[in-house]
Amino acid sequence: MENQQSAKKGPQRTQGQLVWKNQKQLRTGYTTGSCAAAAAKAAASMLLGGEVIQQVSLMTPKGIRLYLEIEDIRISPEAVTCAIRKDSGDDPDVTDGILIYASVKRCEGSRLLLDGGEGIGRITKKGLEQKIGEAAINRVPRQMILEAVDSQRKKWGYAGGLDILITIPRGRKLAEKTFNPRLGIEGGISVLGTSGIVEPMSEKALTDTIFLEMKMLKENGHDWCYVVPGNYGSDFLTQKLGYDGEMAVKCSNYIGETIDDAVNLGMKGILFIGHIGKLVKLAAGVMNTHSRQADCRMEVFASHAALNGASMQLVKKLMDCFTTTEAVEILKAEGLLLDVMESIMEKLEFYLKYRAGEHLKIGAIVFSVEEGILGSTSDTQELLEHIQKERSES
Repeated sequence: MENQQSAKKGPQRTQGQLVWKNQKQLRTGYTTGSCAAAAAKAAASMLLGGEVIQQVSLMTPKGIRLYLEIEDIRISPEAVTCAIRKDSGDDPDVTDGILIYASVKRCEGSRLLLDGGEGIGRITKKGLEQKIGEAAINRVPRQMILEAVDSQRKKWGYAGGLDILITIPRGRKLAEKTFNPRLGIEGGISVLGTSGIVEPMSEKALTDTIFLEMKMLKENGHDWCYVVPGNYGSDFLTQKLGYDGEMAVKCSNYIGETIDDAVNLGMKGILFIGHIGKLVKLAAGVMNTHSRQADCRMEVFASHAALNGASMQLVKKLMDCFTTTEAVEILKAEGLLLDVMESIMEKLEFYLKYRAGEHLKIGAIVFSVEEGILGSTSDTQELLEHIQKERSES
């Protein structure tokens, strides 16, 4: 079998479908799971069929067939290794453009053995789909890989066993830019995807990560935790309050979904710690704090200022503010900041508890960089004590 051979003409390489997201036309891509399955299928085909191929087709769980170019083909008497280049479409994914390799070789018996090598993370904590010590290849991609390779066994009439190794040479470095270290996945990235297709700016990918972070804490014995929207909250938690960031889940803008996850997982309590610019929206019942969903920050400040005796002129001045920092400065100068924040926190707590229901204790600490803590809900101290106690006992 030669290492170089002219490609047979076939369908053109998949370029991704166009979809509409947030009033923009964007291109879909394909997942790391699809890349790994396609590479494994191609390697098995070349190993068992004895012929070099330059393109491979793969049917994804979403029902979309991909036609993918094969790169960096390496052939030896024992094994075939090749790669598929990841295409994330218009999704801002750190894995876009990387090569995902599969190596397939014959082995004793009749089983298909799948493992992860260089750049594939290893599970170090409970709470994920795989057991501790296993490669971070999720259930659906694992099934896709095994089915793709088995299809080539049947095609070429081979009844023996095959050893499949998935590697991502850049995976260890890329993992530093992902949630993997927080999820208990060390040494590389995960092979992911439930549909085989990357939807641009997928909210589901983010909410799935939030769920996994909390699930990992729960299955490692923690029923109470902090929740921070992002780096501002994380830094305030650790640097200003001196609490352990390992007990925190990052929720981005998905406040409501995070509360639902906590309820579904049977958590006993969660404490949000976030910047006023984001969490003030909760006082209006807004549970997705992204600006494209709602921006009621100044309306909240203005209405609660009016409830606390602010003049019409001051209310109009607050409505004209562009930032919460500006609004806080105005309220402080008028001597109304404490009263307004107390009023806001009461309403914020009402909506948090309404979403959480009866079985989850919930609270929030709201801060600004300039003023520090601006307000906290009634159960804050109890929540802090529970979280710190669990951390000290773990």
